Amino acid sequence: MFGMRTLRALTLAAGLFAASQGFAQTLTIGVRAGPESIDPHFSALGVHVEALKHIYDTLVRADENLQVQPALAESWSAVGPTTWEFRLRRGVKFHDGSDFTAEDVRFSIERIPGVTGPNPATLYTRRIQGVQVVDPYTIRLTTAEPAPTLPNDLVRLLVVSSRAAANTTRETASEAFNSGRAAIGTGPYRYVSWTPRQELVLERFDGYWGGAQPWQRVVRREISNDAARTAQLLARQVDMISRVTASDVQTLQRNQRLAVPTQETIFVFLMDFDLRERTPQVSAKDGSPLASNPFRDPRVREAIDLAIDRRALSEIAMEGMGAPATQIVSRGIFGYDPAIPEVRPNLARARQLLAEAGLPNGFRFTLSFTADRLPGDREVGTALVQMLARIGIEVQPAAMPVAVLFSARPRGELSATMAGWGTITGEAYYTYSAIAHSADAARRLGQFNWRGYANPRVDALVEQAGSELDQGKRREQLMEAARLFTADRATLPLTVIKYAWAVWRDRATIVRLRTDEETLAMDVVPAQ
Repeated sequence: MFGMRTLRALTLAAGLFAASQGFAQTLTIGVRAGPESIDPHFSALGVHVEALKHIYDTLVRADENLQVQPALAESWSAVGPTTWEFRLRRGVKFHDGSDFTAEDVRFSIERIPGVTGPNPATLYTRRIQGVQVVDPYTIRLTTAEPAPTLPNDLVRLLVVSSRAAANTTRETASEAFNSGRAAIGTGPYRYVSWTPRQELVLERFDGYWGGAQPWQRVVRREISNDAARTAQLLARQVDMISRVTASDVQTLQRNQRLAVPTQETIFVFLMDFDLRERTPQVSAKDGSPLASNPFRDPRVREAIDLAIDRRALSEIAMEGMGAPATQIVSRGIFGYDPAIPEVRPNLARARQLLAEAGLPNGFRFTLSFTADRLPGDREVGTALVQMLARIGIEVQPAAMPVAVLFSARPRGELSATMAGWGTITGEAYYTYSAIAHSADAARRLGQFNWRGYANPRVDALVEQAGSELDQGKRREQLMEAARLFTADRATLPLTVIKYAWAVWRDRATIVRLRTDEETLAMDVVPAQ
């Protein structure tokens, strides 16, 4: 059930590699960014979760195609309209030798609201209203309404030791985890050391329930500069790198000693507008204030949409490592609507819309975009500046680290942003409930809707999809929400991102390429 045959086959394959190699020593991976803390519940940011999946297991896991598979839970079922029961794996050990039980799952779920940071991990547990430990290996999760996709939400619920992490608070958790005292998981690797913005060092956990990994040690070295990351690969200072830039892909592919696999991903670059009455980074071209926030006018948002050439972004700015996006979820995600058309540029109509909105000469705003998160983010952000200039809009580019942008955005400091988003659960409800639903802290909806966007019909459809048990109906609800949200243009989908890795063939082989872009040592085996 749930892909157990696949899991056994992959575990056996890793074991055969390990046996043939006598267990390889160290795998050194050059990554663009690493965790923000060793506390897995501090952040929902992808690079944070990716790094800490080596140390901590999830209740359920998503495979390379985002299909839900067993992990610490062997099986699960709905035992009532609002109750899910998870039967846990027996015999699992934490790195300190203690037993994993349902109490650790309960503790992990309940501690998240008290310790999570500006990119809240409550995104994964927000629908859980109650946790009941039935026995040491059975746990029940209750929700306020039916939650047919609750198991999908839990693919990033990393489980910590309730004993090691007991009494940690928002003020004390980082020190407890970063020192290693609380960094006790059940994952395939145990924590050795972490130097922020430099490297995370891990050591194989031979007692791992999934079978010992072939690498004795894994070093995840943070090299934020793309050129430096490639240079360290070519100098053989690292065995492999993630997030190979588009400009380097073709160059590296010419080296026969390197493997450079690519993969279309679930990540989409999105441009967001602040829709509040007053926004801080918008003005007339001479710097004087405008009478109102132009982003609140749908004609202005449509003009910006029509000024963007998504094919040029994909083929030129991203050098072929992208594809035009039609909506905020990518193809293959449950709830994707294939009928939504690609927006083609129409500069004449864009200028006409600006004139109709009372802005015939355009205006000025600051576009903040990530420069260190996803391949091509800086290039896409820069290209948008040039494209909007064609219709008379003057854009001040502000490239910044992802941590800065993601912290400033919910504080209301930014007026327009460009960053990537991935539907990591494989289900569009995850994305639309977080981004498109109006912000509703009490119901834990709209957690990433910093823009002030609200459409009652979209809210209703998202809420219905969140509790609809019939898959056909849920798909239609999500597709209708997609059509309405896309038409409102509070968020503009730009491009779907392609991803590339590079690895020395004589050192290692990547056996699984993930659509969520995660780079995991568990997906890499020693070269034969």
